[in-house]
Amino acid sequence: MEYIYAALLLHKAGKKIDENGVKAVLTAAGVAADESRIKALIAALDGVNIEEAISKAAAAPVAVAAAAPAAAHAAAPAKEEHKEEDKKAEEESGMAGLGALFG
Repeated sequence: MEYIYAALLLHKAGKKIDENGVKAVLTAAGVAADESRIKALIAALDGVNIEEAISKAAAAPVAVAAAAPAAAHAAAPAKEEHKEEDKKAEEESGMAGLGALFG
């Protein structure tokens, strides 16, 4: 994850995201840089519009968060129905017990 953070930091600073830049950021942060991971990161970011990727990633949690309350609201009536059924069954079993008592 620190490799991605290094690339994002370089992007935010307006610097070119290359092997030397990522390695310098990692080294400054006290992380032992792995050359193969840096090369893989640079290759993966080739042709990627970082601003667009960030905006899409920022919008995804909003969509998920908006869907969660709707799903919870839809489940609420079913939960209330279940409580009513339990209460009714409890009352009926109580009545059966009274019938046996006075029977």
